[in-house]
Amino acid sequence: MNPGASPDPRFYSELRGIYRERLNFQMPRKKNKEAQELLLEAISEALLEKKAKNPIILNFKGSGHSVCDAFVIAHGNSRTQSEALADEVIQRVKKQTGQNPWHKEGFENAEWILIDYIDVVVHIFQDAQRKFFNLEQLWADALVVNIEG
Repeated sequence: MNPGASPDPRFYSELRGIYRERLNFQMPRKKNKEAQELLLEAISEALLEKKAKNPIILNFKGSGHSVCDAFVIAHGNSRTQSEALADEVIQRVKKQTGQNPWHKEGFENAEWILIDYIDVVVHIFQDAQRKFFNLEQLWADALVVNIEG
């Protein structure tokens, strides 16, 4: 993958297909606002604890066509840091909310780790991949919230 080149348009089509597939998945969803705030708080704390770079929340609430309520996006400077970020997110969320991820992937090469909590999806990149895939631009209609310590 060339960090300077644009992603293949098929990538975005496939990504949207994956999320459309998720929309068809029927699982009891907790619409408890407090539970979701606790989840986002636990994720944010974990990312800050492990010194994530540029952590943000893309809030999709009110957009009407979202696949989840929020993306949390951050990156690490190395494979080791990206793995540590993901491990800390999973452990802290489990400890503070009791939730396990519904799905997780990307640990094989740790270039793009995805941790799916149904209403909130965490994306942890390495720097070059975050710039290349540029999810912030792909979902430009979302409200961006910076996570600060």
